[in-house]
Amino acid sequence: MKGLLVRVGIDLTYGGWNAPVDPDTLEFAYVPIPDGAQHVRLATRYPRVLDAIAPFPGVALPAPLAGRAMHLDPDFVHLTYGDDGARRGRGLARLAAGDFIAFFASLRPTKACDHRLLYALIGFFRVREVTSISSIPRSRWRENAHTRRLEHSPSDVVVRADPSASGRLRRCIPIGEWRDRSYRVRTELLDRWGHLSCRDGYLQRSAVPPSFLQPERFLCWLHAQRPELLVANNP
Repeated sequence: MKGLLVRVGIDLTYGGWNAPVDPDTLEFAYVPIPDGAQHVRLATRYPRVLDAIAPFPGVALPAPLAGRAMHLDPDFVHLTYGDDGARRGRGLARLAAGDFIAFFASLRPTKACDHRLLYALIGFFRVREVTSISSIPRSRWRENAHTRRLEHSPSDVVVRADPSASGRLRRCIPIGEWRDRSYRVRTELLDRWGHLSCRDGYLQRSAVPPSFLQPERFLCWLHAQRPELLVANNP
């Protein structure tokens, strides 16, 4: 079994903003990064997330994003996730049925708490299949951000998840802390998970998503958290 820990969602580097989270209830808004040109009839634009942001007092979508397309990936409605299988997504291309992806994001708390940013798990996919983008028929292009684009790499791959064991978390699960001048997975969680392939649980964006060295241990831990998984991008 293989498992990857993949960072997703808008942040200061990709979009210039962090999506909100209530640090008391752990309810959050899933807001993807910006995207380039998309097929007109398939485009996903930022007004889609306005209802998800509205419950958070004092939070508003930045004006520069209002008219832009968003890279809705993962798509928790269609249970897909795509990447370039020749570069950043090389590990993704090697996944098989039964493997998994744990998604996390950097969220901005809407009230005072211990952290300036809350690094937390926001979704989980149990892999059903991995397919090359060239084999996806036009009738299914609406299901993933990479096939919604006007241009994509021929080496792109798309993961389809098992709907019985995949989805967006209703409430995020905090995993990060500020340590050694960067955000990292909390030390006690690294021990419980059996550690990651990255150095000391490094969580800030990297060229290659880290893998779980003992994926079964992570799954045992996640099961103990009793996550509620939704087939929805936002409740």
